[in-house]
Amino acid sequence: MNGPLATEFDQIVAVRLHAESRPLALRWLERLNEILSVDRHDIFPSDELLDHIPLLIQQIALYIGAPAVEELAANSAVVGKARELGMLRHAQKASVHQLLREYHLLGAILEAFLRDELDRLPTSPDPKDVLTVAARVSHALRILQQTTIDTFIAEFTDQISAQQARLESFNRLVSHELRQPLGALQFAVKTLRSPAADLPERRARLLEIVERNAQHMVDLTAQLERIARLREVTGDPGGQEVDVGMLAKEVARQLRDMADHRGVEMRIADDLPVVITDMARLELILMNLVANAIKYSNPAKSSAWVEVFLSGASDDGRTICIRDNGLGVAAADMPFIFESFFRARPNDDEQGDVKSSGLGLAIVAECVEAIGARISVASVEGEGTAFDLWLPADSRTTKAAAES
Repeated sequence: MNGPLATEFDQIVAVRLHAESRPLALRWLERLNEILSVDRHDIFPSDELLDHIPLLIQQIALYIGAPAVEELAANSAVVGKARELGMLRHAQKASVHQLLREYHLLGAILEAFLRDELDRLPTSPDPKDVLTVAARVSHALRILQQTTIDTFIAEFTDQISAQQARLESFNRLVSHELRQPLGALQFAVKTLRSPAADLPERRARLLEIVERNAQHMVDLTAQLERIARLREVTGDPGGQEVDVGMLAKEVARQLRDMADHRGVEMRIADDLPVVITDMARLELILMNLVANAIKYSNPAKSSAWVEVFLSGASDDGRTICIRDNGLGVAAADMPFIFESFFRARPNDDEQGDVKSSGLGLAIVAECVEAIGARISVASVEGEGTAFDLWLPADSRTTKAAAES
């Protein structure tokens, strides 16, 4: 071709690509849906996140029009968006293969766009100009794809490193926690075989030690199994309709023997709400909070109770309070109560049949985070403790909003 069009082909494509960035992004999502059977909300759960691809296409357009102004790999705006895309897809548990496929589809759409632009022009541009623009598009896509995947892999590597560190710490803590009851059992069994066990009172005391520590190990194993099951769960928490009142009454039924043994009255309000959340996780939350309230009831009081009731409501969620009149928690211990293996009342744990693994509230914290809930605690030593559990009306909506 002769004339200015041949030298301005890159500018024409840049302007058109910038203007068509959103329709091209929507075409990309449609192709993904056809080939990968994914809904756009599975990749971009909000309109703000949906802007990632149009913005990346616009940056490619700017690079096509002015490649010498700033190398694409050094452009903080486009690199930032590509990194955000990598972090987003990692959070959504995508794979490197999926990312490669997504960029492959985007490249195919941009190639089709260039062909359409060539057909649209009244005269053909110089082939060298066409090859130059195509090379710039290819280069831009490589830079963006590499940035996204590098970020994705870095996030994945950090996650693996963090999991490894938690696993090592967890193993050390488990070993430490098991050492005490195993040592006590070993001592009791050895003593039972000695002449000292011939005294009835001494023998009864030793058998009590065996029973208490064996039960402690059973409880600890059960808690560890619950943690393992939680960490095996992949994807989003289930979103089913849950009647919190019915669930709380089921928890109370399961803990009835424990409550009766300690003389604790369990009160479940009749106006607890219905929410959409993961029932298994919510049950674990309630189970551990109510069990703790029973376990740390105050024997010095004439009556002991734990109650579950609705303490607040808003358009987006409900607040459930789990309150007791038990021993309470010292102010100095409050910042640590949700940490694994932390026991706020270790002296009480060693007396009578009170035995704690220090894992119950750590499980609560993990479940609360998983379902997009929030929890706060207030306690006065000697008076009691109250946990306020805010539950989103729909945990799926809350999770999407948190990622936007």
